[in-house]
Amino acid sequence: MGATIKDIAKLAGVSPGTVSRVLANKTGFFSAQTGEKVRAAAKELGYQKNTAAAELVTRQSNVIAAIVNSTKTNFASPIIEGIQAEAHLHDLNVIIVYAGDDDPEQQRRALTTVIERPVRSILLLSVDLSADNLQLLQSAQIPFCFLSISFDDIQVPYITSDDWQVGYQATQTLLQRGHRSIGLAGVDSDFHTGRQRVSGYRQAMQEAGIRVQPAWVQLGDYSYAAGQQAMQAYGADTALTAVIGASDMAAVGVLNQARSLGLQVPTDLSILAIDGTTICDLVQPALSSISQNFYEMGVAGVRQVSAPDDTSQKITPIKLVERQSIRQLK
Repeated sequence: MGATIKDIAKLAGVSPGTVSRVLANKTGFFSAQTGEKVRAAAKELGYQKNTAAAELVTRQSNVIAAIVNSTKTNFASPIIEGIQAEAHLHDLNVIIVYAGDDDPEQQRRALTTVIERPVRSILLLSVDLSADNLQLLQSAQIPFCFLSISFDDIQVPYITSDDWQVGYQATQTLLQRGHRSIGLAGVDSDFHTGRQRVSGYRQAMQEAGIRVQPAWVQLGDYSYAAGQQAMQAYGADTALTAVIGASDMAAVGVLNQARSLGLQVPTDLSILAIDGTTICDLVQPALSSISQNFYEMGVAGVRQVSAPDDTSQKITPIKLVERQSIRQLK
């Protein structure tokens, strides 16, 4: 068991109250000699301040909890970087808890882990909570905000991209370069994000007078494997001239599987990624992308939960970043 304030007081020959004031850096209540004596005793005993206990007493916390959906993509890293950077500016700490991948029981465990501790706010990264778990979150009376996910049927604070526009603009980008046979690979149509992207894709194709063939939309979980499987389904003799990867990881899966099938990118097949994380620059050819500002989502999330009355829903901008994986058709 670690040393306590009483242990330090006994060793230094002062009262526990004096030890508390010294360790809290409350000047004017003790002499410099007493302060040195107390700090020396604390160091000798290896004393570590129990921050959680102090927060429970004061009813204040400097901890933000980030609950992360354990999807097989890398979208969360830049969001967490943004959270950490903004939290650091306000002398806040960040803890990260994983909530599984669409698993209500793991969601509940993650929420319980956070709620039972002194945290000042909760950020949920692309976590689509079950109805029961959403009720648990709301009943905790802790400021929260969802990041990189939006909802049609519930009124909760969130900060995300417009996923309909993500799908629409990705498709428009390829249509404007002469492509008409365009696939959408690795997208999940069971949840709001995927449904919106598929809807935007279909709208752009409809406006261009193109009938989407059933095999062009390959469903998946946004993972590298989902991209591979989609490209396997398209095959080496595919009539597609371009494929939209529903995430960067899915796009890389499409890219590598296309190579295995003997296709050259972008000569034989153009590929456009959705997300625009650093992975787009780490492959050859570098992947063009519809890029989301995940870092800004993290920064904005910390700011929003720091103003508890702010329960608004915000949309962050997206942009096309051209690299080397798309070619212009004649």
